Amino acid sequence: MITPREPPPLVPVPASQFGALRGRRIIIGLPGTGFRNDLRADDPIVQGSRTYVPVLTEQDYYRAEMDRIEAFALLVPIERVWVEWAGDQPQSTTPQSGLLDRPPTAKPMPVLGTNSPIGRRVVQEVPDGFIRDIRAVTPVYVNADGMPSVQICGEAEWYRWAAAGSIPGVTRVDASHLWIE
Repeated sequence: MITPREPPPLVPVPASQFGALRGRRIIIGLPGTGFRNDLRADDPIVQGSRTYVPVLTEQDYYRAEMDRIEAFALLVPIERVWVEWAGDQPQSTTPQSGLLDRPPTAKPMPVLGTNSPIGRRVVQEVPDGFIRDIRAVTPVYVNADGMPSVQICGEAEWYRWAAAGSIPGVTRVDASHLWIE
């Protein structure tokens, strides 16, 4: 049996360090107050002397992509937006002086031993790395071979299921190689 490798954590990196943001997973918030994730960005726009990031919920983002429609986006000042960066991140030049100065780094948790992963963003370990942007659609169960398993689908299919009722194509994976983000 191969020992599972832990995926790299999701490190919040200021959006100002990126040129293109379209489709990236982001976190918004106000340091000292709190943060919100499960959002997607569009490319920054400049209005007057300020730069803003158009922000959509993931569900609205996928609906707009699926139906090729325009969607209402909240304009958030770029200094309140962080990109979820997996792995070795481009180091921020912003000093961190307190716990709420920026969103915390999100360390993945093994699916085994957690509550039901249904609907959660998960990371699958594969021989050449990790697959992200997938969702768990079942709890952990024991398959016919006696192995703990979870069925997963791509995030676009997950949101298509919610928006249009299209049952996603699922893949059964070994739960020991699956992590909750």
